[in-house]
Amino acid sequence: MAQPPVDTTTPPSPAVSDSRRVAVCAKGAAARLAECSQVQIDAIVGAVAAAARIRVESFAQLAVEETGFGVVADKIQKNRFAAERVYEFIKPMRTVGVIRRDDARKVVEIAEPFGVVAAIVPSTNPTSTAIYKILISLKARCPIVISPHPSAARCITQVAETLAEAASRAGAPDGSVNWLTQVSLEGTQELMRHRDVAVILATGGMGLVRAAYSAGKPAYGVGPGNAPCFIERSADLAKAASDILTGKSFDNGVLCSSPNSVVVESVVADETRRQFQAQGGYFLSPAEVDIVGKALVTPQRLPNPKFVGKSAITLAKAMGLTVPEGTRALIAELGGVGREFPLSIEKLCPVLSYYVVADWQEGCERCKQILRYGGMGHTMSIHSKNEPVILEFGLKKPAFRICVNTPTTHGSIGLTTGLDPALTLGCGGFGGNITSDNITPMHLLNIKRLAYEIRPASTGRPTPASALGPAATLAPLPQVETPPADQGLSAAAVTSNVEAFLGGQSGEGPGSPAARPESVAEFVCESDVLKAIGQGTTILIGERTIITPLARDLGEAHRVLASSGWPTTP
Repeated sequence: MAQPPVDTTTPPSPAVSDSRRVAVCAKGAAARLAECSQVQIDAIVGAVAAAARIRVESFAQLAVEETGFGVVADKIQKNRFAAERVYEFIKPMRTVGVIRRDDARKVVEIAEPFGVVAAIVPSTNPTSTAIYKILISLKARCPIVISPHPSAARCITQVAETLAEAASRAGAPDGSVNWLTQVSLEGTQELMRHRDVAVILATGGMGLVRAAYSAGKPAYGVGPGNAPCFIERSADLAKAASDILTGKSFDNGVLCSSPNSVVVESVVADETRRQFQAQGGYFLSPAEVDIVGKALVTPQRLPNPKFVGKSAITLAKAMGLTVPEGTRALIAELGGVGREFPLSIEKLCPVLSYYVVADWQEGCERCKQILRYGGMGHTMSIHSKNEPVILEFGLKKPAFRICVNTPTTHGSIGLTTGLDPALTLGCGGFGGNITSDNITPMHLLNIKRLAYEIRPASTGRPTPASALGPAATLAPLPQVETPPADQGLSAAAVTSNVEAFLGGQSGEGPGSPAARPESVAEFVCESDVLKAIGQGTTILIGERTIITPLARDLGEAHRVLASSGWPTTP
């Protein structure tokens, strides 16, 4: 007796099943979230930001306890930055319906949400990044699925749960904020590839970012930083040292835009060194540089996870070094950049490499070398009062955020500068990213464009002068407003307008100027205007008259329209 075929299909793992479930759930919310009005979206985003503000301290405490990275006070500041500064920046943005009008070009721009966002959240900045990504996604009317880093899953999940509840209370559809409960690389990869995911927001290591870009989806990925900080001879040296140490010690150096190298002109090198020492910088001896390099940098040229986000004092003790109390950063003088100089990489802890150069031109080249070794397109700083030199750095450096006389950590995210407040920083073409921008809700929107004709298409044949008439001034764009969801043309109005149009084409019917020269027209097209021009009559229009753009231009040029101003639809 023949045996039935054996089913050898391997069932998906729990992590894969979980990713598929939440992606489908988010997709189910996408259409309903997209239909929300601007008022509804703003209420949801406001409620989420308020819920985050209440918990900035407890979120920070939980993040440090779980990951062992960073400083609670600094994580509070980052959480507050996401919940307050980012929120205040995105609050006035129009992200629903008509968001922009160009009267001169007659173009109307309409926002369309991208769809489900797969958001990869790192362990170095877990709670602040989760708050930020949820806020910008909801502002763009995009459901979000968060994939937590395994070593920060508990604190990230708590943020997601808290903000999802706040969004729901404010009227967000179920499934607007989601998170993976089975955290693994396999689950994250399945999420990024899932057909219901529209776009990926990836923050993490280079391997993860590359996986995001290879998932077959549009992706905003952020690679590593390795920010050099150049001190030019005209700089305020005390402030430069303070800025760099402040940026490097902030949250123990875990931000990707944290300073990683100091490059200083030789004519001010001695005084700069004194300023660093006076403010908590400890210069390592050559033997100590070797000890720190071997302990901190792995054979794969990556920071040793054991030391990521630890204070300078903790690092020194773990490596058997004796440093003064109050040391904020360990500083290693290096002779070059590359594999033979391990500490020239991104370090993710309060360790700075230090270079002395002859002049700003040599400093320029040294900064390029540092960025090319890791951090292309990301961030750097220049400390100077010499505007021509500052501009040269802006023109020549392969970094898209060049912070002037401010810490790179704070300046790059828009905390101390006028840059868009964000915790995901694009590295552009230099860094293999699709954008060099600080990521905002506008990056999660597609834009539709209504484009009215402003010049006639060429037919290859002469156009009769009687059809063109004298040159006309372009009419302004209609004052388009986003109608409430329950408004729109009724079936009766559509039927009436169609009948009026057909009547106008045939010269008969209620909408035809020829048939009803003394009545207000409901619909006016180009043929109606040409007929009125030929007959020497006028067309009466009211506030509800629908007029095609060509009809309006031609009618106004020949003065056959009895009233002016752009009509509004019923």
